[in-house]
Amino acid sequence: MNRLTMDKRKAVVAALVEGSSINSTVRMTGVSKPTILKLLRDLGYACANYHDEHVRGLKSERLQTDEIWSFVHCKQKHVAGAKAAPPKAGDVWTWTAIDENKLVVSYHVGGRGQQDGNAFMLDLADRIVSRPQLTSDAHSAYLSAVENAFGLADVDYAQLQKVFGPESAGKGSERKYSPGKINGTKKTALIGMPDPDHISTSYIERHNLTIRMSMRRFTRLTNAHSKKVENHFYSIALFFMFYNYCRVHSTINTSPAMKSGLADHVWSIEELIGLLD
Repeated sequence: MNRLTMDKRKAVVAALVEGSSINSTVRMTGVSKPTILKLLRDLGYACANYHDEHVRGLKSERLQTDEIWSFVHCKQKHVAGAKAAPPKAGDVWTWTAIDENKLVVSYHVGGRGQQDGNAFMLDLADRIVSRPQLTSDAHSAYLSAVENAFGLADVDYAQLQKVFGPESAGKGSERKYSPGKINGTKKTALIGMPDPDHISTSYIERHNLTIRMSMRRFTRLTNAHSKKVENHFYSIALFFMFYNYCRVHSTINTSPAMKSGLADHVWSIEELIGLLD
C-alpha cells in the first residue's frame, strides 16, 4: 500500500465509498485486490478510531435508530452446509443512529439480539450530552436497551410501529422481493414526554437506502457480499466517516459533521486518507 500514489489512493477510496465492489475497483483503478483490501482495512480501522474519539459531546435534539440486515459469506440458513465458512459467517446486522443534522452518531455491527442492542444503545448514550427525543421501530430489544443506557430521566423515547397488510405489493414471484403493504403506523410513547410530531423514523429509513446504494456489500441479489466480517466492519467505518465528514447533504447544504460543529469545513478525500498518518 505504501507504493500507491495519493492519486491512486483517492481513486480507490472514491470508488469504494460510491458503491463500487472490490473487483470493479480493481478494474477501474488497476490496483491489485490485495492492495485494495489492505487499504480498506487500514483506513477503515483509522476511521473507526477517529469516529470513536471525536463524535462525542453532541447536543442532538432528535435521534432515530434502526437496524439494517446483510450477511457475511452466506446467509444464516446456509452456514451449516457452507464450505470454508469463516468465523461469524451468516446474518449480520448494522445498528445505526442518526440525528436531526443527518449525522451518524453511533453504529454497531453484530447480531440483532438484546446484547447487541444494549451495546449499541450504551455507545449512543455516551456520545450525547443533552436530553434527546429518540425514536425506534418496535423491535423488542430497544426498550430494555434504552432504559439501561439512558435511564428514565435523560431521554424522551417513543416507538413507531408499521401496520402491514396481509399480502405484499406484488403477485407470484414478485411477492418474494416486494415489501408488505403498509396500512398505517402506530406511535407509542414509552419514556418521558416525546413530541408526537417528531415520532418518526423517516430519516433513518432513508439513510438505510443510502447505505444500500453506497456500499456494494449491502446490495441485494448480488455476489458482492462480504466474505469476512472484519472487512465488512471496515467498509462500514470508512463509509460512515466519508458520509459524516466529506459528503455534502443536499438538505443541509454541508456535511453532517460541519452542521453538528464537529468540523469547520467539508473534508476532502485526501484529508480522509490522511487519517492513516
